[in-house]
Amino acid sequence: MGKERILIIEDEQTLINKLSDKLQAEGYNVSLAMDGEVGWDKIRAEKPDLLVLDIMLPGLDGLSLCRMVKSEVTLSHTSIIMLTARSAEVDKIIGLESGADDYITKPFSLGEFLARVRAVLRRADRKGSAVQQDEIKSDDLRLNLTGRRLFKGEEEIKLSNKEFDLLTELMRNKNTVLSRDLILTKVWGYDYFVDKRTVDVHIRWLREKIEDDPSNPRRIITVRGVGYRFES
Repeated sequence: MGKERILIIEDEQTLINKLSDKLQAEGYNVSLAMDGEVGWDKIRAEKPDLLVLDIMLPGLDGLSLCRMVKSEVTLSHTSIIMLTARSAEVDKIIGLESGADDYITKPFSLGEFLARVRAVLRRADRKGSAVQQDEIKSDDLRLNLTGRRLFKGEEEIKLSNKEFDLLTELMRNKNTVLSRDLILTKVWGYDYFVDKRTVDVHIRWLREKIEDDPSNPRRIITVRGVGYRFES
């Protein structure tokens, strides 16, 4: 830790200075941008390990930038923490669904911010160093872990980042009940920030994509009062 490259894109001068000073004091390599278009140029040029991204930005907004980063193969390693004054659950879900790894609502303490940065980078490091099997199969579903692609028969099913991570966790633990708390910890990396209903929302989206009859699922089974089980 301490050598990672972090790019902060935030249009509030006082805040961006405080965050930059804190991260540099911890030994991180920090660069800054104060609008979305300049930020996008820096993202592509610098390929940071972590992007700290405000949602409300002049030029390109944070959600658009987040989606653009996650759609670029050369930026697939970049983790994203989103900053916003918005606190409604739907905004958090939209941010996470866009590919963000964490979401911090303003105002927040520098201590909390640094803890989130460390946690996100630690998860990214574990994910990058983990030796994994290349594919997981179940009936006509084939999950390609290296390419992060899902196939149902010969058809490719498009998944968001979190949908892919969630399905991977479920399929790796076939026929085992996973609680919502465990899913939050495994997929989102923390269990104190995301509402447990977020798991249910992502399960519903997954069922719509992989179940023949989403209203009567046979792959992702609800275990009432506990969580979910993937049946092979």
